[in-house]
Parts: sequence; structure tokens; C-alpha cells
Amino acid sequence: MASPTYQPRVNTSGNGWRNPPLGGGESGGGRLSHQPRPDEDQSGPTGPKPRPGYGLRGPRRSPHVLTADSLASLTLPVGDDGVIIGIDPQNQPAVLSLLRPAPMEIALVGSMWMAQVLALRTVAIGARVAVETARPPAWGQMAQAAGGGQQCVSVHDVRQIAPQGPSVSSPVLVVRDMGARPPRNQLAPSPWQSVLTVLPFLGPRSPQMLGRADLVGMQRLSPEEAEVVTRIMRLPEQVGAVLPTLSDNAMLWCSRDGHQFVMTQPTEAETNLLGGPRRMD
Repeated sequence: MASPTYQPRVNTSGNGWRNPPLGGGESGGGRLSHQPRPDEDQSGPTGPKPRPGYGLRGPRRSPHVLTADSLASLTLPVGDDGVIIGIDPQNQPAVLSLLRPAPMEIALVGSMWMAQVLALRTVAIGARVAVETARPPAWGQMAQAAGGGQQCVSVHDVRQIAPQGPSVSSPVLVVRDMGARPPRNQLAPSPWQSVLTVLPFLGPRSPQMLGRADLVGMQRLSPEEAEVVTRIMRLPEQVGAVLPTLSDNAMLWCSRDGHQFVMTQPTEAETNLLGGPRRMD
């Protein structure tokens, strides 16, 4: 097949700028085709001239330079990264970092409703959720509704969950909902994989689980449970005294660094799917 040929483009705007003819056929002797002609140098606009092989130069502007004394006035507002779980007592958004580069264990002493709200909001930030549960039908409707048709939530029977392959681009939250005495977790700890264990109430092995958890969330507890939690989590007595009085959508989140009361306000979509806040399912 013969090679296509193209006619040289000519700028007809009348400003004297045009592409040089192919082969250097015009007068000029051995002038290279990429070099401007003398008449073009004189008649060209008073602007940037072409550089051989590089085309036009970019606009020449004065650089924006700050003095060293001005750097302190620059600010970049950056908030916390994670799942918005509600508001704090100051009516500010409370953000929970559920997914991290290191494995993370979370204990939730509360309802399946609260666990499902957390799962939905985790999906909303682009993560996957895998649920290992003794009551798959109770999670099935939420799993179908999550992700807008995408397979973001998978539900597995007890001891039937497979490795999830978490990564920085596809983090995973594993929810274990198997009563107050859950069996041992079969999944090995992995980066970008957090395990959330749901406890409806404190059982015989709950103190050990709370003690090794990186993060603990609690809804309303009985006075006896509040005493146990206050001792294990080393909470101030006045904080532990509030736990039996919490409303259905209020929680106390604790870590090794501190604690924070949070009120979870469900969205309209969450209420239509899961119903209103509740402590027991």
C-alpha cells in the first residue's frame, strides 16, 4: 500500500506565520526546513518566536514566589480520614478510622442494627464488607441493597468465610456476628483488613476480647456490665456511670488513647432499610 501524502497546512490569517514548505523548495538555498526565513523574522508578531524542534514557547509570566516569612500564613485544612459514625457532644462530625495499613480488631457491644449501619457507611467509602454470621437472612437484605447493585457485601455462614484478599485499593471490613460466644476467627490478620466482632452482651470470654481489641464501641449496658467495662477499659467512674443511661442511638467508643461519646443519626435511606435505632435485635 502506498504511503499517504499530506499537503502542507498554510495559515491564511495574514499574520505571516505559516509552516515551511516541504523539502525547502523556496528560495533560501540550504536553509533547513525548521528554521524561520529572514522575512518571517521581520514580519512575525512581536511575541514568542519558535524554537527549532520545540514549537512555540509557553507564556512568559512572573513566577509566584513567597517569602520565607509568608509561609507561616499558609494553611491546608485536612480532616480525619474514615467513616462518619455520628456527632460528638460538641455537635461535630465523629470520624472512625476503621481501615488501616495494619490489621485491626474492633469489638462492638451492641445491636446488629448498629453493626449494619457501620457496614453500610464502610461500603460508602469504597471498601468491601464480608459478614460471617449465624443469621444470614438478617444480613441478606442489607447485602443486596448495599453498593447500588455492586457486590460490595458478601454474607457467609459460620466457619465458611474464605480469605478476602485485602489491599490498599480494596480494603475489607470483616463483620463477625455470632452471638456472645463467637468461635475463633479463621482469617489470618492482614493489612487493610479490620475485623469487627459484634457482641449482643458481655459473655464469659468478652473481657479477654475487649482487652485485646484496638477499638471498642458500646451501646447501652447494664449496671453490672458497665462495672466490668469500666475496669477493663480503665474508664473514669463518671463515664462508666453513664453507660446504663445511653439512648438507643448513642455509643461510647474507646481506644488505648482515650474515649468519646458519639450519637449515630441514621440517614433516611438507612432508616428505610434497617428501621430505627435499637439496642437489641
